[in-house]
Amino acid sequence: MNTRIDHKYIAIEGVIGVGKTTLARLLEPQFGNATVLLEVFEENPFLAEFYQDRDQYAFQTQIFFLLSRYHQQHEAVPAALQQGDLISDYTFAKDELFAWLNLKDDELAMYGRVHAALGEKIPKPDLLVYLQADHDVIMRRIALRDRPYERDMDPEYIRQLAAAYENWLSALQDPPVLTINVSDLDFLSNPDDLDSVASLIKETLARQQPSPQPADTQMRLLQYGRLPGFQEFHRHLDKSKGFDLDLFINYILLTEEVGEVARELIKIRGEELRLKSDGRPAAEARQEAINRYRPTLRGELADLLAYTIKLANYTGIDLEQAYLEKMRQNIGRAWPEERTLPE
Repeated sequence: MNTRIDHKYIAIEGVIGVGKTTLARLLEPQFGNATVLLEVFEENPFLAEFYQDRDQYAFQTQIFFLLSRYHQQHEAVPAALQQGDLISDYTFAKDELFAWLNLKDDELAMYGRVHAALGEKIPKPDLLVYLQADHDVIMRRIALRDRPYERDMDPEYIRQLAAAYENWLSALQDPPVLTINVSDLDFLSNPDDLDSVASLIKETLARQQPSPQPADTQMRLLQYGRLPGFQEFHRHLDKSKGFDLDLFINYILLTEEVGEVARELIKIRGEELRLKSDGRPAAEARQEAINRYRPTLRGELADLLAYTIKLANYTGIDLEQAYLEKMRQNIGRAWPEERTLPE
């Protein structure tokens, strides 16, 4: 059953202290008593230590948040959308933003694999509301709420976090983003401010395109890419590891990975033929052969993608944009007969 037909999922984002939770709670009656999903962050046992020593406690803090956010959203989001609209004071996707800011090298790579696997199972919001505010305003609000674990927070970390948010949102393809500067707004004391923001959110949702028709499905699928994040990851990784940026060397390494992929495919083909000679049906033989070598083929294909991304980075190519443009051409392209199945 599609739980998203008539019900909207609104996620509010922004740096620490900008007012995400306050706005989420106040919007509840504005959307017909929608479900409000609030981030559970105070249960993180590493948070206080993280604000005092980011380098030492970043990985523990990040993994705890990742798993906590996954367990909270995996069941709660679909269940809430069956009942009505949903308003959350965070998104699952933004967890990756904090990882980029706080983790390095192997820790970042390990985190990325876990985040990618879990993120596929979390529904995306229909609208992301990004709250901006001046740095001084944010620091003043953090001080006013006086949470013990935030008293030693480095103001520079908030500046870095704000910049990370801007970079993350600039590359975000989906969901749509509504940016609101709240430096001069006071939702608690001024009902007009709240009404204005609620109206802006409703108008933005109303302007969104309706669900795609079957003819648009292929184009719609292209909008869920993650390539900008992958390219950014390799920029950080290559810099930290001091990898050689020479185009020819990396092209040779890419062709070497093509050879590794070919070797695994040869193994699959050989196993398929052996099973068929033993009397297995063709389809069963092929599937069993693929299943046997899928783990190694998976790794080799990942390496092949990595070197493709590297070459795009070293030549200044936005790989996602290039891919989107090429696939738009391919959707309407006439293919040679030898590349298609007979009718």
